Amino acid sequence: MVIVDTSAWIEYFRNGAPNIVAKVDRSLDRDLVGIGDLIYCEVMRGIRSGRQRTEVSSLLLSLPRFEMVGFRIAEKSAANYRLLRSKGVTVRKTIDVLIGTFCAERGFQIVHCDSDFDLMARHIGLEVA
Repeated sequence: MVIVDTSAWIEYFRNGAPNIVAKVDRSLDRDLVGIGDLIYCEVMRGIRSGRQRTEVSSLLLSLPRFEMVGFRIAEKSAANYRLLRSKGVTVRKTIDVLIGTFCAERGFQIVHCDSDFDLMARHIGLEVA
């Protein structure tokens, strides 16, 4: 299973960074992409057009869905954040630690366009697609 982070969905929908768009396309073609509730929220909050909101929501909600945060992931994410800080790594957004921890714990790969995930991968067992 592959989780596409918000940063990669933004590139995909804007037809931005070709390498990211290609990774998302390949994963979608292979029916390997799931969507997390946190990522769904982040993507949907930024879409202004009603028509585009409907189209994007339809695509995202057609994917296997995952609730990313419960108390177990919250606790593990806090521990991962402390571990990363002890190694001199500062992740800018708590939500990224939650998403990264969820993926690492489930053994899911992540497609992203956010350097924080590369920093996390080295220390928490996160696999970057």
